[in-house]
Amino acid sequence: MTREEKSQVIEELTAQLAENANIYLADISGLNAANTSNLRRACFKANVKLAVVKNTLLEKAMEASDRDFGDLPSTLKGNTSVMYSETGNAPAKVIKAFRKKSEKPLLKGAFIEEEVYIGDNQLDALVDIKSREELIGEIVGLLQSPAKNVVSALKSSGGKLSGILKTLSQKEG
Repeated sequence: MTREEKSQVIEELTAQLAENANIYLADISGLNAANTSNLRRACFKANVKLAVVKNTLLEKAMEASDRDFGDLPSTLKGNTSVMYSETGNAPAKVIKAFRKKSEKPLLKGAFIEEEVYIGDNQLDALVDIKSREELIGEIVGLLQSPAKNVVSALKSSGGKLSGILKTLSQKEG
């Protein structure tokens, strides 16, 4: 690979790092062709982009990026695949589901919404991360429930109140 080709790859990787808020680094070495193909298919279905990269080029792209990747570059040893996703927990779910049949992929680290996670032991925590849409849905649900309670209370007690008023007016009359 020439210097020009390397610098072009670094530029492309830097752009990918800037465009994606959720970046996972995984080790998929040791997967045979069929399993690699199945992993790529699972990633595609989950709207996760999977790319195998050279560690040195990815490290240079991380350095060139405006983002602070913390200790994530320290995980760039051995084979590294990058998983990009719009949803923070999608790659973690793909990895966890895939690991039911295979030992790999191993999670090296992740960069999710400006937070850095290092190590395969973080996988369960990453699976449990809620997406932005899920959080917004929960907030909307929480905001709606008190209003629903007030409306239903007014409806039910409104009937009781009018009944009481009717009874009182009949007694007076």
